[in-house]
This record gives sequence, C-alpha cells and structure tokens, in this order.
Amino acid sequence: MNQNRSLTTLIFFVIVGVGAALAYAMHIVGADLGAVGIGFGALTLALVVSSAIRVADQWDRAVILRLGKFHSLKGPGLFFMIPVIDAIPYWIDTRVITTGFKAEKTLTKDTVPVDVDAVLFWKVLDPKKAALDVADYQTAISWASQTALRDVIGKTMLSDMLEGRDKISGVLQKIIDERTEPWGINVISVEVKDVLIPSALENAMSMQAQAERERQARVILGDSERQVAEKFAEAGKTYEHNPVAFHLRAMNMLYEGLKQNSTIVIVPSTAVESMQLGGLAGLTALTMGLGQERANGQKEAELKREA
Repeated sequence: MNQNRSLTTLIFFVIVGVGAALAYAMHIVGADLGAVGIGFGALTLALVVSSAIRVADQWDRAVILRLGKFHSLKGPGLFFMIPVIDAIPYWIDTRVITTGFKAEKTLTKDTVPVDVDAVLFWKVLDPKKAALDVADYQTAISWASQTALRDVIGKTMLSDMLEGRDKISGVLQKIIDERTEPWGINVISVEVKDVLIPSALENAMSMQAQAERERQARVILGDSERQVAEKFAEAGKTYEHNPVAFHLRAMNMLYEGLKQNSTIVIVPSTAVESMQLGGLAGLTALTMGLGQERANGQKEAELKREA
C-alpha cells in the first residue's frame, strides 16, 4: 500500500497543536474541565480529519470500498473519504512495470532441455479490474508469463528458438496479453534475454559448425582447382598452335627455376631438344652461368652492407 501521508500528518499535528494551545489557555483562566474537553475534542478532530484526507501520487489510483462495496477510484492528488465507512484496500500503480520470469529445464519440440530468461513490460489500464477481478494481479501475471513461456518452448524447435528470439517474443506477448486482458492489464512487450542449453549439446553444436565450415572450405578448394584446370586447358590450347610461344614459356620457367636457390635441375631430353639448349653441356653451362651470376650478386650486396 503506497500513499503520501506527509500532508495528513501535518494536518494532524496542526489540529492537535491548536487544541493544546486552547486547552492551556483555558487552564490558565481556571477552567480545567473545559481545557480537558478542548484537548480531547482536538485530538478526536485531528484523527477524523487526518483519516478523511488522502493524497495520491501522479501514478497511483486508490480503490475506495464503502461498506465493503466498490465505490470509486480516487487520485491522483488530494481526495476525501469517510472515516470508518470507506476503506482503501489497494493502491494501484499505473506506471510501466517490469517483471522477470524464466523457465528451467523445459523440453523443446525436439526434446532438448533449455533454460530461458525473459522480461515482461506491462501496465495496469483498468485499476478497478486489477483490484476486484483477481486476488493478486502481480503474482497472477508472473505465473501467467511462466506458463505461457513453457507452452511456447514446448512447441518450438531448438534451432528456431536460437535464431528467432524476436518471433518468440511476439508470440509470448500475444499469449500473455490475452490472458491478462480480463484483469485490466496490458502487456507492452516481452524480451527473451537468454537461452541456455546443456554444455554437452553446446560442444556438439560447436563441432557440427566446425565440420560444416571445413566442408565448405573443401568445396571452395575443389572449385578453385577446377577453375585452375580450366585455365590451364585454355593455355594449352593457346600454346598448341604456337610452338615459339611454348618454347619461350618453357625457357622462362627453366630460367626462373635456376635463378632461385637451385643448382641442379633435371630436364627431360625431349624438352632440352625442343628448347635447343645444346645438349647436356649447354644445360650445364647455363646452370653454371646462372650460379656465377647469383654469386656476383651476393658479393655486391655484401660490399654495399660493409660500405
């Protein structure tokens, strides 16, 4: 029960203070009996007035029952009630309220136990229904949210739950709103915070994802090999009718291979004859020449570093 009692307390003490001052004045003039009556009357009046005056905050609504029957809703601001006859059993908060709820070890449609945490955003639109049609609307909406969450989990596949949280949130909002609408409560939104699965299943899903990525990598590699083979086939058709270009390409490849850290290269005799390298002696001379050229380059680099 929330209520602002600062004003009623102030009024109570003001009336009691005025009565005490009048009683003291009567006591001075010698009218002790009148002083007692004034003091008692001031105390009674203070209790009645402070009980009749209430102040509701901007977001509060007071449910007034008169002799046990619903009379009216009061607030916000200052309002009056009849002491003893009127009663305020509920102060209804009309602001947006957040309620956390969860479902533990609930089986999905594909029999996987999951723990789901969610948050419900709701507000009271009709304080009269919230006070009179349900005993404890906050507890009722909490249980309604949990049962709705369990129902949705039982009808959803694990993959859909992990990928489509927004869809599940929308379904939950619709179900909970239908259940709480007779209580004067409006569900603004539902947010699924987290979905926890067993660690063993999480490891298995991780391995499955890794295997899928490896499969995709192998497919991409095979496709690359196919494209390279097609390009080689096109190059072969180009060299087929142009022997000069083919010989130049072969000599360039041989030169590049000898230019790098290679001292001995085995070349088929047919390739030697087609490239007209002059037999084994010519190939040896070419190899020695390239080796000498590489050695001279290394000496020049060393001299530059020393300088």
